Amino acid sequence: MSEILPPRIIAEEEERKTLRAISFGAEKWLYRPIKCLDNGFVYLADYAGSDESVTQAARVSYGKGTKKINEDRGLIRYLKRHQHTTPFEMVEFKFHCKMPIFVARQWIRHRTASVNEYSARYSEIKDEFYLPEPSALKKQDKMNKQGRNEELTDKQKHFILEVLKREYENQRKMYKAFNEIELARELARVGIAVSNYTEWYWKIDLHNLMHFLKLRLDKHAQYEIRVYAEAIARIVKNAVPLCYEAFEDYVLDSIYFSGPEVRFMQSHQIPVAEAVIRSLILVEFGNQRETEEFMEKLRKLKLVFTI
Repeated sequence: MSEILPPRIIAEEEERKTLRAISFGAEKWLYRPIKCLDNGFVYLADYAGSDESVTQAARVSYGKGTKKINEDRGLIRYLKRHQHTTPFEMVEFKFHCKMPIFVARQWIRHRTASVNEYSARYSEIKDEFYLPEPSALKKQDKMNKQGRNEELTDKQKHFILEVLKREYENQRKMYKAFNEIELARELARVGIAVSNYTEWYWKIDLHNLMHFLKLRLDKHAQYEIRVYAEAIARIVKNAVPLCYEAFEDYVLDSIYFSGPEVRFMQSHQIPVAEAVIRSLILVEFGNQRETEEFMEKLRKLKLVFTI
């Protein structure tokens, strides 16, 4: 069986080689750490793809496709608005991250990623512990069992920080003593707190990364992991600006209604004339398709009527 490809296929493949997507926004962030918390950081170690990779995947056989930026933007916004996820999986990012262990344990719950973490079985633990800023020390939220709310007094904050410093020093001494008698590293680490820093390489596609950002940029997310999400978001916003814009519009800044909420609005709203509101929406959105989709939602909620 011949393995020689037809000339047309060979020509198309040669053209694709010249079309490898380069993101200048991502290039500027390569190997540039963003400081997070007191001893942590995030930096972009590598990436594959750009906004163009998403539109190319969506169009499948059209190669580079349209060169008009407004058409690419419209397609990306359509894909995100209608939750077509696969094209966004064509873009990948690899980050080098350093964070407290308790942050890493939250982070690792996002399982659709590849992770390679620093091993305390093979290497000595670094003498770095997370010491919160006083402003991060707050009381347990009485309504939200996994959140913080009211301020502590300055005296209470001082007490907490002094206790932490003292305990960290005790852990340093303990770990050093265990190493001096050559206790196996996999056991010498057992007394180390989750405030100790770890680090890893984290590789994830854009679709799953946006899901991570949706959850961890939320104001209800724990402050410490939110700091890392904000740093990553800065990089992603530059790397894939069209995708990030759609992510902001249709995910971060959007809200969702449950069935009971929809039925309530259908029953208790005073509708306005469809002709009046359509032109205002079109001016605001600047896009006919998106305007029509919004109008359909307004009809479903019974917020508009046809004269």
